[in-house]
Amino acid sequence: MDEEKALSPGAGDLQALREGIDGIDDRIQDLLVQRAELVLAVGALKERRRDAPFYRPDREARIHRRLEARHRGPLPVAALHRIYREIISASLNLEKPLTISYLGPEAGFTHQASIKQFGSSATLQEVWSIDEVFHEVEIGRANYGVVPVENSTEGMVTYTLDRFSDSSLRICGEVLLPVVHHLLSREAHLDTVERLYGHHRALLQCRRWIDRHLPKVAVNEVNSTAKALEKARDEKRSAAIGGEYGADSYGLEVLAEHVEDFADMENRFLVIGRQDPEPTGQDQTSLMFSFRDHPGFLHQVLGIFAQRGVNLTRIESRPSRRRAWDYNFFVDLEGHFEDVAIADALTALTLVPGVSTRVLGSYPRPAL
Repeated sequence: MDEEKALSPGAGDLQALREGIDGIDDRIQDLLVQRAELVLAVGALKERRRDAPFYRPDREARIHRRLEARHRGPLPVAALHRIYREIISASLNLEKPLTISYLGPEAGFTHQASIKQFGSSATLQEVWSIDEVFHEVEIGRANYGVVPVENSTEGMVTYTLDRFSDSSLRICGEVLLPVVHHLLSREAHLDTVERLYGHHRALLQCRRWIDRHLPKVAVNEVNSTAKALEKARDEKRSAAIGGEYGADSYGLEVLAEHVEDFADMENRFLVIGRQDPEPTGQDQTSLMFSFRDHPGFLHQVLGIFAQRGVNLTRIESRPSRRRAWDYNFFVDLEGHFEDVAIADALTALTLVPGVSTRVLGSYPRPAL
């Protein structure tokens, strides 16, 4: 007994630990104020230069990678990234408040991706089509847009690719978001749920879990996750399939976590704007090219990159909508368009008769 008492901290020890934490909190607050003052000074310099971009995805990527490289725990590295995402978001809002257009609904995956990229200090503007996201950025009502481009199990979002064919906007960043579904409800217990609401895709991705844990529940498909969450909020004995932001936004509780059938599903989103981020050493470039329909042309074009050791990570073809059987090819490759090998490959492409090439953007690979 005496040994146990010696090993457990007493009230005095606990108070000392709490006072130590309070002291650290005070220092953190003081340092955040100092950081904010430096941010304001940076913003003033950018205002004088006029052409300097306020949002720098390359700078943010370097900050996250540097912090991760020096991190030793015990705080999880993912938590460190979340903390600094909000610090950077608040700092950017001091320099220049940003408006971000995203494909709704609120609490959907694109909304979550927007928060992951820009933090909670940005003004998030919900629109209802990919075309509207592009339009809001093109006319300057939004500084940037966030659009879905790929699901790891269902493939490309073809409308996003098609929209680049008639837009001058650039790809400024990429967001990877794990597909995580929770069962959300106002009910306190799973066995009191009688109705389940969800978007078609969410219900499909959770089909096995639903059959196993809610075999007698009436499953209702709705046109959006937001609508499912509204139903779960407004109707007794109801639940919805949604993400973690849905619980906070709609006043719901998480009845069950990770109800998706397959782990490691991931959605990919693009940040669109007007700037080209600077090289970081860990970048990705997206291209669009087309050519005359001729035997061996695609092999010739791809060979230009292979000869220079440029790694292609993705290729998709889409009808060009100019004439029948004419296609645009969308290619992602490792590196920045200013890298020597890629710049040389792009120059070589311009020398191939009949090939039309456009760089859609070079941007940092996600640091988290």
